[in-house]
Amino acid sequence: MRDAMDLTVLYRGPLSSCDYDCPYCPFAKRRDSTERLRADRAALERFTAWAAAGTEDRLSVLFTPWGEGLTRSWYRRALVELSRLPQVRRVAIQTNLSCRTDWLAEADRESVALWCTYHPGQTPYDRFLGKCHELHRLGVRFSVGTVGLPEHLEQARRLRAELPEHIYLWVNAADGHRYTDAEAAEWTELDGLFPYSRDPHRSAGLPCRTGASVISVDGEGTVRRCHFVREELGNLYDGSYRAALGPRACPRAVCASHSGFALVEPLPLYAVSAGGVRERIPARRPPAGPVSVTIGRHG
Repeated sequence: MRDAMDLTVLYRGPLSSCDYDCPYCPFAKRRDSTERLRADRAALERFTAWAAAGTEDRLSVLFTPWGEGLTRSWYRRALVELSRLPQVRRVAIQTNLSCRTDWLAEADRESVALWCTYHPGQTPYDRFLGKCHELHRLGVRFSVGTVGLPEHLEQARRLRAELPEHIYLWVNAADGHRYTDAEAAEWTELDGLFPYSRDPHRSAGLPCRTGASVISVDGEGTVRRCHFVREELGNLYDGSYRAALGPRACPRAVCASHSGFALVEPLPLYAVSAGGVRERIPARRPPAGPVSVTIGRHG
């Protein structure tokens, strides 16, 4: 039997519905059937029960639903319950923050966290900013970010100016958008780590933490190394995945998602976010200005 380890689980169940209509998202305004919602709830409750039953590993959990999870009561309940478990070091979720925030008062603020995305045009600016201030008053760890489209720049600048100084504002490069150096410099002034997002990274053959200390789990409990590699490592609930854990190189040509390339070992992002990888919070706010990207970029 292998020794206990720090294991990060990226969980993505059947949920694919969202209350927003972002033009750059394929899941905009998608509605799940009643049957799919029931299946998603049952799958999440099974996963929460697995974590609560106890494991020799120290767990960190990041929920990465295709849709918006926190508008569903079972995701809010799961975050509260998991945050209180002694074997769970961190539990976080990617969210558009359209939900209410008062339920977080029941969670353990030492372990719960939110990875929040601001979508201009989908929610009033003051409403989103107000929710950020509510999280701050509650003592919840969170990051805030947006997609780096030209029409989002002024709103992002305003958000940076009005958020508490210590809150990290991240910027994701827009899929398919080619940034000039001048455009990239404007976004880098807001997020000193933006250069890592600007272009997909060549990752083939590079060592990656996925499949070793990080795994992806779907609603059936199927374990894969990450969301972007379909090869199965086993099942979470029968423990068959455990024998497959170990160091392995990335089999994909490029990695374009922050949740993926932050785990590629030659990049420094894992160390930069020490203690905050799951919620995308650097240990220190990165300085604005040029960044040297140490592995090849594709594009």
